[in-house]
Amino acid sequence: MSTHNHGECDHDCDCEHEFVTLTLDDGAELKCTILSIFPVDDKEYIALLPVEVEEDSEDFDGEVYIYRFIDNDDEPVLENIDDDDEFEAVTDAFDELLDSEEFDDYFDDEDEDDIEDGKVDDEN
Repeated sequence: MSTHNHGECDHDCDCEHEFVTLTLDDGAELKCTILSIFPVDDKEYIALLPVEVEEDSEDFDGEVYIYRFIDNDDEPVLENIDDDDEFEAVTDAFDELLDSEEFDDYFDDEDEDDIEDGKVDDEN
């Protein structure tokens, strides 16, 4: 179902991303950035964001693909999540992960702004 490829950005920046190339049911290939690999219960899941569509294009819908992730020694395997209850639990966990990261980023940004403004909280 998928090919796992590690790589660097196609755009001009100093960041590194990991990518996978999904082979869709119709045979088309879709390059995706790995957003996160995260556990739910005793299984791991992977969240992927397609990179072929630019964020500012009309075709960008922010859709994230989530699969069950099995890390074999040879090559990782991505499996569809067919069970509705499992899918709901996984999407809820991913939403919580995003919320916690946004929450952390908010406070990291706020702390940086306070430092830049000279507002460092010193309780000692």
